[in-house]
Amino acid sequence: MRITVMTADEQILNLDVDPHESVENLKALLEVETNLPIQQQQLLYHGREIQNFEKLSALGVKDHDLIMMVPSSGSRESTNDLSFNLDGSAVNPGVFQQHIRRDSNVIGQIFQADPELAQAILGDDLNKLQDILRARHQQRSELRRKELEELALLEADPFDVEAQKKIEAAIQQKGIDENWAAALEHNPEGFARVVMLYVDMEVNGVPLQAFVDSGAQSTIISKSCAERCGLLRLLDQRYKGIAHGVGQSEILGRIHVAPIKIGNIFFPCSFVVLDSPNMEFLFGLDMLRKHQCVIDLKENVLRVGGGEVSVPFLQEKDIPYNFLDEERHSKHASSSGPAITTGTTEKNANVQSGGQPSGGAHGDITKRPEFEAKVARLVELGFAREIVVEALKFCDGNAEQAAGILFGG
Repeated sequence: MRITVMTADEQILNLDVDPHESVENLKALLEVETNLPIQQQQLLYHGREIQNFEKLSALGVKDHDLIMMVPSSGSRESTNDLSFNLDGSAVNPGVFQQHIRRDSNVIGQIFQADPELAQAILGDDLNKLQDILRARHQQRSELRRKELEELALLEADPFDVEAQKKIEAAIQQKGIDENWAAALEHNPEGFARVVMLYVDMEVNGVPLQAFVDSGAQSTIISKSCAERCGLLRLLDQRYKGIAHGVGQSEILGRIHVAPIKIGNIFFPCSFVVLDSPNMEFLFGLDMLRKHQCVIDLKENVLRVGGGEVSVPFLQEKDIPYNFLDEERHSKHASSSGPAITTGTTEKNANVQSGGQPSGGAHGDITKRPEFEAKVARLVELGFAREIVVEALKFCDGNAEQAAGILFGG
């Protein structure tokens, strides 16, 4: 159902809530919208204060009902340092940050609703926190402006061409928003970062993590990697050129054949050598075709030689961080024929787990030997690395408490 909440400063909020929602959960939602902490909220329905444990349905709250929100008694003096400027920034960002940090439940809710804001609250950069608060205020203002425009369009002259164009655009945008909401509910994995496909290989006896990319025309190796594998002496410079894709790189030449080991079997492979630090070794479509490879995403393996050998794709925690940098995998072109395009990887965002909420200085726990293991475990749960690092710092390295915060507990 849809209810209207009016604040003490006459701000009007229209919220979609479940009829069986508790008053406490409604206050948590209002905290996100108004930045007024739950402990300082007093909600009135028909002039009577309603308690946190009560359910909206039990109180008789119906669709389009009005609820008043005022600062609770005894909290008015303390709200001075927790108030906000006209641009949405905190009057006293340090006090605001420490106030939020003291409530792990609120931190967990913010992690779920707005991970970027939660990361800023747990971080040490107050300027970044202020910037995010201003951005959120601007977003809310823009949303209210659009709502007012939509209300105005309902009363517009039906023969006004410009008004009808705006109505058409509003209807189209509403369809887009509904499609987005449906995707969040039924296909949330579509918004997750996709980790590219890597497998362990040996090139001329040197172990490497190979980026498997069926969108690349040729198999590519960097100059430094070829030198490390002892193959640079075989470089045929007659195949020099320029690789054009997103940006460009110099093609130094071609290595016509060298042994690669996949699993326990050796295969011949040819390479285009690029003078590029952004990519080490890319296993492209030419060799995928030659060796009858199958990218089996159901079993998460690469089958080579028509199924003669299978090697598992690496998990994110097993891929070096520099490989996960989006700048490390630019698009390239082969030395001959049409341009080829390599896949790109999104910037890695790891997750961590944490310990006792400290809310303040947490030391350099990132250098503890078990820290990366905790990060890897939480990354597998689908959280971004940067966010979980902050959660672990906040919890002084306690993985269970950090996980509870990340899951909104």
